[in-house]
Amino acid sequence: MSRYLIRRLLIAIPSLLGISVVLFTVLALAPGDPFGELATNPSIPPEVQASLRLKFGLDDPVPVRYLHWLTAMLHGDWGFSFASRVNVDTLILQRLPTTLAVIGASQLFALLTALPIGVYAATRPYSVFDQIAGTFALIGFSLPTFFTGIVFILVFSIYLNWLPFVFRSDLSASGLAWWWEEIRQSIMPVAVLGLFQGATWTRFVRSAVLDVTRLDYVTTARAKGLRESGVVMKHVVRNALIPVVTLIALQMPIVFGGAIVTEQIFRIPGIGSLLISAILANDTPVIMAVTFVFACLVIMFNLIADLLYGWLDPRISYS
Repeated sequence: MSRYLIRRLLIAIPSLLGISVVLFTVLALAPGDPFGELATNPSIPPEVQASLRLKFGLDDPVPVRYLHWLTAMLHGDWGFSFASRVNVDTLILQRLPTTLAVIGASQLFALLTALPIGVYAATRPYSVFDQIAGTFALIGFSLPTFFTGIVFILVFSIYLNWLPFVFRSDLSASGLAWWWEEIRQSIMPVAVLGLFQGATWTRFVRSAVLDVTRLDYVTTARAKGLRESGVVMKHVVRNALIPVVTLIALQMPIVFGGAIVTEQIFRIPGIGSLLISAILANDTPVIMAVTFVFACLVIMFNLIADLLYGWLDPRISYS
């Protein structure tokens, strides 16, 4: 296991370097100037503008700027935000826990929804339950998150007045009251992301379980007189989860993309909303750092998926 982890981490290094080169080159060649507003500000002398551009190396060639950025990253310096006037790592560390909490809760909710519904529908194919579950799943992954988010706000915040539609990071409550308010304001964004992913996973779980139930070892287990629940849980579900884990890992970029939209709808102070505000302000150090963090998280989740394969199927070797 340790050798496998080391090998995968070594493989991830050139992948991250390639991603960073592409991201930095695209951002460097994109139109716009992060200090463009300084040129139109009469209160800032031209020599101050020139010194700032020299300090941040904005007039250097792209390869030189990339090497400076990479060297600084390796030393723990993620850059300086031109818009917020603070270090980029400070901004990300302030917002990353909120994003991970929302995404983690939504994925757990999606998994707890998709697994029982998908397995139950597969064990009773073409039944009324299967048809109803398939219909709702089709509706769920056909609707984009920004549409369902607006619908949730209209229903649960405007008409029913049950849940707040603006996520607040400065809750004044404490103790159990703080936890209650935190849960209330997290319900809608978690549900929007979780239902979208859960709808996709439900159909995939159903298909995977149906494929496994036709295999010979499942027929043999039933012929031995094992209970149907034991056959499904021990022999069917565990093996059917292997392609599901692959799907979850491959869909992580989509999850983070949906999180960016969801954070904008519910005003969640996460790195998704930070990325949008940085794009609007042409704050390239923040854009580069946030997209690089997203890439690292996607690679990390793919590594976790590979490790789960061995737990689900002992035949898989890490040698």
